[in-house]
Amino acid sequence: MKKGSFCCCPSLFLRRETAHFYLLGVLIALYMLTSAAVFSTLERPAELQAHQLWERRLKDFSHEYNVSCEDMRSLLKHYEEARTAGIRTEGSRALWDFPGAFYFVGTVLSTIGFGVTAPSTTTGKVFLVFYGLLSCSATLLFFNLFLERVITLLGLLIFLCHRQKKQHSLQKDRGNKERGNVEWKPSMYQVTLILFCAVLLVACGAATLYSVMEGWSYFEALYFCFVAFSTVGFGDFVSCQRKHHEDNPAYQVANCLLMLLGVCCTYSLFNAISVIIKQALNWLLKTLDWMYTSHTIPQLRPLFRLCFPDSEPPVCCCENDALQEQQVQAFLVQATACCGILVPQHAVSKCLSDEPNVNTVCHRDTCKGITPKKVQGNCFPEDGVEYVRPLQT
Repeated sequence: MKKGSFCCCPSLFLRRETAHFYLLGVLIALYMLTSAAVFSTLERPAELQAHQLWERRLKDFSHEYNVSCEDMRSLLKHYEEARTAGIRTEGSRALWDFPGAFYFVGTVLSTIGFGVTAPSTTTGKVFLVFYGLLSCSATLLFFNLFLERVITLLGLLIFLCHRQKKQHSLQKDRGNKERGNVEWKPSMYQVTLILFCAVLLVACGAATLYSVMEGWSYFEALYFCFVAFSTVGFGDFVSCQRKHHEDNPAYQVANCLLMLLGVCCTYSLFNAISVIIKQALNWLLKTLDWMYTSHTIPQLRPLFRLCFPDSEPPVCCCENDALQEQQVQAFLVQATACCGILVPQHAVSKCLSDEPNVNTVCHRDTCKGITPKKVQGNCFPEDGVEYVRPLQT
């Protein structure tokens, strides 16, 4: 085999990562549209009712105390500006003393951003930009390192449990058992389930503490834990903001630790779920490719042809016969897994050509293997024939 020779074999997956990107973007857009319709249906009536109630109360107050609505609205506008600086109608703790400032930088660092506290001075806003650039980057690195160690630990624990279970099963010969221990790997579904249980345990424990210390219902505390641990941070519920919390340093420390643990665990869970989503995308792409290659839906073939174009075939460089054979075997395995076609392991041919203007047609016989057949000129469809496109010059 000459160095630089090429093997043009058909591929079931053209630009797989690009296909993942576009397919995931379309699915996210559809998911957002559906969720927006659901939230609009659920929340819009309550919003209209709240507006009506507010307008009625404003008119009643204006009439009772002989104050114009315009003056009331002007006063409320000033209050909204003062609220940004930490002014509350109810007694609350100081926002910009050292504990309050530490709580603020923690919400920025963890990307939660409740919105209760925000810098009001120009110097503070400028400093926040530079602080956020470094702190958020360092936090992302910390989360990734935490994820690596959690996955390693969970994989080890699952492996030990699997080995313990194997010891209680039927006794096998030592060589088979050792080889099974080496080849066995924990499933991502098992890791995701364990992470989900860990997040649920942390959230339930934190919700119990918050419901007692903040006066929330248990459901409201669970809702706050999800919003905070997922770094969404709406700001409708914020912990450790009441006046009497200033005299309870133990609760302040526990709140910071729970936030850190919850965010790390939830970040790990999101990453594990993203792996499962990518596996689902692979399955969906294989299904679309099967629908295109098997011609089961002729009406959709133009759409599939856009997703799997024939004009840009992938080219794989074969340095030697062994490498080329491995690549063809890998393709046959993909074809077997995707299309349900049983191909023997010995059914491997060398689709090789030193002339770039030659079209190579590989005739596949599942009983006798693949026989290379070279045809000059155009290729005509035949049953049981796989076509290999000409090399581009």
